[in-house]
Amino acid sequence: MGKILRETAKPSANSSSASPSSAAPATTSSTSVTETVRGSHQFKITGYSLSKGIGIGKYMPSEQFSVGGYDWAIYFYPDGKSVEDNATHVSLFIALASDGTDVRALFELTLLDQSGKERHKVHSHFERTLESGPYTLKYRGSMWGYKRFFKRTTLETSDYLKDDCLSVNCSVGVVRSRTEGPKIYTIAIPPSSIGQQFGQLLENRKGSDVNFEVDGEIFAAHKLVLAARSPVFRAQLFGPMKDQNTQCIKVEDMEAPVFKALLHFIYWDSLPDMHELTGLNSKWASTLMAQHLLAAADRYGLERLRLKCEASLCEDVAINTVATTLALAEQHHCFQLKAVCLKFIATSENLRAVMQTDGFEYLKESCPSVLTELLEYVARFTEHSDFMCKHRNEALLDGSDINGRRVKQRL
Repeated sequence: MGKILRETAKPSANSSSASPSSAAPATTSSTSVTETVRGSHQFKITGYSLSKGIGIGKYMPSEQFSVGGYDWAIYFYPDGKSVEDNATHVSLFIALASDGTDVRALFELTLLDQSGKERHKVHSHFERTLESGPYTLKYRGSMWGYKRFFKRTTLETSDYLKDDCLSVNCSVGVVRSRTEGPKIYTIAIPPSSIGQQFGQLLENRKGSDVNFEVDGEIFAAHKLVLAARSPVFRAQLFGPMKDQNTQCIKVEDMEAPVFKALLHFIYWDSLPDMHELTGLNSKWASTLMAQHLLAAADRYGLERLRLKCEASLCEDVAINTVATTLALAEQHHCFQLKAVCLKFIATSENLRAVMQTDGFEYLKESCPSVLTELLEYVARFTEHSDFMCKHRNEALLDGSDINGRRVKQRL
C-alpha cells in the first residue's frame, strides 16, 4: 500500500500572516472561591434543676449533627466547665465530633427567650468582621464557646428558663475554598441510537431503492446509505460509470451470508453474530466468516470493517486456518495479521502440522512469494534449518494443490 503524503503550503516571504511564535498568547482564567456551608441544630434541655450538681467540667451533650461534611455536638455544662468559677456560671460549647484537621468554621450560639419577646442571648461570628478570621479546630474534640455563658442565679430567674426547660440553637458555618475554571455542566445524555435507527431501516426495507442479487438471494438497500459508507458503492451508484439498472445488481464471487454481514456493518456499524449468521456454533465457522468478510471489506473500501476482521483473525490463529489466513493477509495488505501468522508458524511443530493442511496447498499456489518468506523466516529464527532446506525446493516447485484442484472453502 502506498503512503499518503500531505502537501503543506509554504508561506511566501511577503506573507503578512503571523508566525506561531509571534501570535498572542492564549489567555486562561480561574477563580478561587471561599464560601460557608451552613447548618443549624436546636438543643432542648429539660429538667434543668435536676441537672444541677452533676459536677464541674461535666456536660450534657446534644445528638450529633452534620454540617459541611463534619459531625458536631453541643455541650451544656450545668455546673460550668472551669473549677475557677466554682459553679457560678453555666458553660456552653460547640465541639467537633468527627475526625478533622484545621477545620475552619464560624459559630453562633443562641439561648432562646421563651417569653415571646425574642430577647435572645446571642453570641455569633456571623454578620461581623473577625480580626483573625474563622475559628480553627485542630482535631476531634476541639471546641468553641463560653465558660461563663450565663450566670446561674440570673439564668434561673430569666425568661430563658421556662417549665424547667432551656432551648439552645447552634449554627455552624464550615469555611471551604475551591478553585474553579470554566464552568462545566454535567448533563446526562443517552447513548447514540443512530446505529439502531439505521439498522431498523435495513430490516424493514422502508424507502429501499436498490436491490442486490448475491448467490441467488436478493438484498434490498438504500443508495444514499451505501454511498455514504463505501467509496466503491458511491462510484457504482452515483459515479460516471454507475450501474444503469439498480432494480437488481448482481454481485459475483461472494456468498450471501458474507454480503448480509457486510450490509449489517454498513447500517449498524457493528459486526453481526457470526454463529447466528452461519448457523454453525464453532470457532472455525467464525474464523472462516471473518476471512471472507475481510476480503469483502477490502473490496468495498470499508477500512474499519477490514481492521476489525484483521483483529479478530489475529486472536483466532489456529493450525487448520493459519495458512489461508496468511494468504489472505498478503492479498489484502494486512501486515499485522501477516506478522502474527508468520510468528505462529515459526516452530517446527506448528510448521509440520500446517504443511499437512489444505490451506498450505492453497498458500503454495496463490502466494509463492509469501511461502518463500515464510520458509526463510522459520529458517532464520529456528534451529531446524536442515528441515527447512529439505522441504523448501519441494514447496516452491510443486505448484499444484491436493487432488490437482484449487482449495476453496465455502460457508
